[in-house]
Amino acid sequence: MSGLQPTQLSDKEVDAETADQPEVVKQELAGRSPTQIALDRLKRDKIAIACAVTFIVFVLIAIFAPLLTNLFGVKLNAGDPGTQLDQFNFPLYGPPDHGFTWKAPLGIAPNTANDNLAEWFYGARTSLAVATVATVVSTVIGLLMGLMAGFSRGWGDKLIGFIIDVFLSLPFILVALALAPILVSRFGGSPGQLKFWQFTSLLIVLSLFGWMTLARLVRGEVLSLREREFVQAARVIGVPTRTILFKELLPNLLAPIIVSISLGLPAFVAAEAGLAYLGIGVVRIPSWGQTINKAVDFFNSYPLYLYAPVLGVLLLVVSLNLLGDAVRDAFDPKTRR
Repeated sequence: MSGLQPTQLSDKEVDAETADQPEVVKQELAGRSPTQIALDRLKRDKIAIACAVTFIVFVLIAIFAPLLTNLFGVKLNAGDPGTQLDQFNFPLYGPPDHGFTWKAPLGIAPNTANDNLAEWFYGARTSLAVATVATVVSTVIGLLMGLMAGFSRGWGDKLIGFIIDVFLSLPFILVALALAPILVSRFGGSPGQLKFWQFTSLLIVLSLFGWMTLARLVRGEVLSLREREFVQAARVIGVPTRTILFKELLPNLLAPIIVSISLGLPAFVAAEAGLAYLGIGVVRIPSWGQTINKAVDFFNSYPLYLYAPVLGVLLLVVSLNLLGDAVRDAFDPKTRR
């Protein structure tokens, strides 16, 4: 007796069978890329979604700070301080000595008569602008240095490793402290240039001291990827090195790049606030750290002056850190099921 032979289905019959199956089964049969798997995991993470929404709200506040100040009827520079401050340089209306008023929902800053809500809006803009620019620049530098170090052999790798070690040995706070008096002495007679160079120097310092970790991570990944078959095949057929770096290796480094960006943003927000609190960095531009620096002296009599910027920094940094952890877990192959 002859055995049963397996039935051979044609392509049309296979298409007919899958057409009758429900959509869920079709999605299961279709392959998904690692990025799609990571994004699906993020969508199911309620904490990550809440943190992403919080971050988007802060971004909208930073972008539309002028519109929000007009909507609330507040101004960053409230006019002549003498018309809104008493003889002790405290506000004539609003907290701490007067009740709540919509003219100044968070009160008026002592000594300057600036509206605290307007300073909070523009402080969010400064913090996010500094953090975004520093993150982008440091990511680009770290990515390029890591690619060159991992793909090159011999002296090139050693030279880049030496540069990374030099930057890691320099504390960026001391560099920023050393730059501050130099800028003041050089541009002290021109407030406009001083403000520009203080902001620019802060971006340079944060960017130059924020790329080393990503460079080492990318270098380690490239050391493994450069021995893979697709890279060796590209080199054999004569593909240029630049094409191999940016067309073959770079797409495989998407996960560490996204993780680095998500974790770098909160670090730069906290660094900017810390430097402004120390009196360096953005001093003549509204900043949460600068407001905290001015509000410390008035904590006993005017705690709201300090609470508003502190809560802003805390909420933004915590949400970005939690979002960064969720992104790291979603893109980490070791945590995938």
